[in-house]
Amino acid sequence: MTVLRIHRYILREIITPTALSLVIFTFVLLMGKIPTLAELVINKGVPAAQIVQLFGYLLPTFFSITFPLSFLLGILLAFGRLSADSEFIALKASGVSLYSLVKPVLLLAFFFSLITICITTTIEPASKAAFKSKLFEIASSSASINIKPGVFNDKFAGIVLYARGVDEIHNTMADVFISDERNGETPATITAQRGQLISNQGQYSLTLRLSDGNIHRHPRSDKQATYQTISFTNYDINLDIGAQLSKRQLRRSRSELSWGELNDKIEQTNAGRKKFEMEAEKHQRIVIAFAPLVLVLVGIPLGLQSQRSGKGAGFALGLMVFMIYYLILKFALNIAVEGFLPAALTMWLPNLIFLLGGIWFIHRTATEKPLQVLDLPRKFIKRLLSNRNKDRKKL
Repeated sequence: MTVLRIHRYILREIITPTALSLVIFTFVLLMGKIPTLAELVINKGVPAAQIVQLFGYLLPTFFSITFPLSFLLGILLAFGRLSADSEFIALKASGVSLYSLVKPVLLLAFFFSLITICITTTIEPASKAAFKSKLFEIASSSASINIKPGVFNDKFAGIVLYARGVDEIHNTMADVFISDERNGETPATITAQRGQLISNQGQYSLTLRLSDGNIHRHPRSDKQATYQTISFTNYDINLDIGAQLSKRQLRRSRSELSWGELNDKIEQTNAGRKKFEMEAEKHQRIVIAFAPLVLVLVGIPLGLQSQRSGKGAGFALGLMVFMIYYLILKFALNIAVEGFLPAALTMWLPNLIFLLGGIWFIHRTATEKPLQVLDLPRKFIKRLLSNRNKDRKKL
């Protein structure tokens, strides 16, 4: 069997479990969003086509997590099977070293890193922005639909709206009456001949533009016993659609900024926490993209030696390794956001740790030295059971 044929065989063994893991983990994360989307269908009557569109926008937002995790588990399962079926021993007996087996996996990891960097820098921010924009479109459309001619509408916080005539196609109203109690001390009564709903998806705002009307204000405080009347040609009221979208959902986060927008924000922002946050976000996107390259160095030795600690040990350790990686990443993110150290240095800490640890793991496996880290869970459980038995004997 030629080396090239062996490399193709290993790649096939990795790709299949990786693809299955990607589907499973993405579906599990997507399940967490189903209650919110189901509420849109049940309470808001949102068409199924728009819900499918929202699902499409959600999928890429999970890939920055599921791609590295799935690749790591694919390596663990593939090399774990090679070890369990003694195929790795047969390959070594044929003169194929571990370092030779690592080469095609590193090439595949580089391919996964290219995909991940496209996701983190371009696709994921665009998907998050599109998802929020679609949610706002649904919310503003729902708000427009709820305005019926000749019916008092109190769906907007602090406002009761009445219109004698409503044109749902052009979002216009005729003979508008509004009771505005958002300023509790000075409520206002507004009348206008015409009104039009204007949706601004860029700012996630819904504005009611009134034309040719009057504003009547009567302060409730005894000290200001005055009555005000103001005539206007055009008057804008910002409507609160908090019943459809929370303020947190409406606020544009730094994770929604494109790569170019993020760099512009960093240049325009003065030194301070906001600048630190932007720089940390920028480096985080690149660091996560390189995760497959460093995790592969840990996954191969864990997969080969996990069989010595029993079935499933490598899989469990793989999940633990992934969790440790992201915990270190979040710790580095917190340090970078606080500005204790430059983000360019801090954010690369997880990759540096796993790169050095992975090289050490690979070396010990190539020299047929056991990874003592695999025995830690077993020793911990054994010690725990031993202490428990001692306590029972004392009783």
